Amino acid sequence: MKQALGPSIGAAALVRVLASCASVAAIAASPIAHAATAQKLRVASKAFTESVILAELVTQLERAAGFPSQHRAGLGGSRLVWDALVSGSIDIYPEYTGTLIDEILVRPGMRDGESHDKAWLARALEAHGVGMSEPLGFNNTYALGLRSARARDLGISRISDLRVHPGLRLGFSNEFMSRHDGWPALQRRYGLPQTRVRGLEHALAYRALEGGDIDATDVYTTDAEIPRYGLLSLEDDLRFFKRYDAVLLYRLDIVSRVGPGALDALRLLQGRLDERKMAALNARVQLDRVPQADVAADFLREDIGLVAAKSAPSAARMILARTAEHLLLVGVSLLVAILVGIPLGILAARRPLVGQVVLAAVGVVQTVPTLALLVFMIPLFGIGGLPAVVALFLYSLLPIVRNTHAGLRGVPGALRESAEALGLPRGAVLRLIELPLASPLILAGIKSAAVINVGTATLGALIGAGGLGQPIFTGVRLDDVGLILQGAIPASLLALAVQGTFELVERLVVPRGLRARPRP
Repeated sequence: MKQALGPSIGAAALVRVLASCASVAAIAASPIAHAATAQKLRVASKAFTESVILAELVTQLERAAGFPSQHRAGLGGSRLVWDALVSGSIDIYPEYTGTLIDEILVRPGMRDGESHDKAWLARALEAHGVGMSEPLGFNNTYALGLRSARARDLGISRISDLRVHPGLRLGFSNEFMSRHDGWPALQRRYGLPQTRVRGLEHALAYRALEGGDIDATDVYTTDAEIPRYGLLSLEDDLRFFKRYDAVLLYRLDIVSRVGPGALDALRLLQGRLDERKMAALNARVQLDRVPQADVAADFLREDIGLVAAKSAPSAARMILARTAEHLLLVGVSLLVAILVGIPLGILAARRPLVGQVVLAAVGVVQTVPTLALLVFMIPLFGIGGLPAVVALFLYSLLPIVRNTHAGLRGVPGALRESAEALGLPRGAVLRLIELPLASPLILAGIKSAAVINVGTATLGALIGAGGLGQPIFTGVRLDDVGLILQGAIPASLLALAVQGTFELVERLVVPRGLRARPRP
């Protein structure tokens, strides 16, 4: 009886921990549920500075008009944000006519004059429940950029001139590498022979140009970095790139949900921004390090005469808010994984054939790239915290299920037989003997899942889940090491805190005789 007493205490503690997990998960999930029901205009932007500025302008305009609005900044590429709009996960975002035609609505080959066929665009968008504003006033088309000195040395001024320089190293944004109006079509149109082509983040391409790692990249014609790095935008002599007039896309149902005044606020931006003004706004953010909210507020005050409330909190408050979001993502996903993974591990240990299927299934999930899995969640759950939690939950299952299975399978058969000979039912054997003996391995699996989740959760920022990935990706986009550290340092400290917390939990759950002893 004394020998069974220690394990039973450990099992009871494990049950208490699991019960607490369920309660905490319910409490932690309540902010997500509340946010989902709140009537806010959800404004989104893609992962580049100009899109973020435009979305911030819209957010501040809507707030000034009396419509509560939330800006989900830097969600990712065109297709991801478009899908979020169509699915109803967001309400408004800035887009470009050329991208609409060639990448989203997929009508390749439409020429410049046709790209302003408002009737065709309106019909195509309306079929998706989407409306479009009038152009904001500037055309931000693509171009290929080289360092001016390099272009002079090689005698290059037009895209056609690249044909006689097959050894040039090209580095394009990842989206440009696969777009219908991107590198593959451009290469075919001009007959370009270059094969040393790589994909990379748009903001990093400028640093690669400066460092001599690549010779040319795709640029947006309103990019502030073009003059900063002394780039030459090559002449598009075959007129491959069409116009990319900036517009605002919005869900048609926002009129019925929040009123027509929401669209009136959007109309204040129509025709207000030319290429010069937009490039100046980009430069203030990208080069002068002025916060995007401040740049937007200054433009609204100076050009529209509207005093808007700036939405950017202090750095300390931002770090605290992002850390809380990160903890919510990690905590909810891990707690649910514990409640699901341990029973699955028990099932896998007791039924070997079923166990092979379970272990194979959770193993396959682990092989899916994190970003791909996050994107796969969007059609099912939209954007924001929920799809990120689901993805992190799936990633947490493998170490928990595998370690629970291994721990239970490692219990000596003689102990089970002795317990059954004493008349203990199978459930009591599991609770009093098997789980306590397997608890060191089970906890090790939970700890591994927790630490992995802390790092993986940073990618949730790409689908609007917030967390410590938000300052990291913003810092990469703005080439701001300080912003990157605002996310990286708390994430590292959080991982260490998780490690230490589980060391304490081990003392509560694992029977004293089963704890790992430090080596002399």
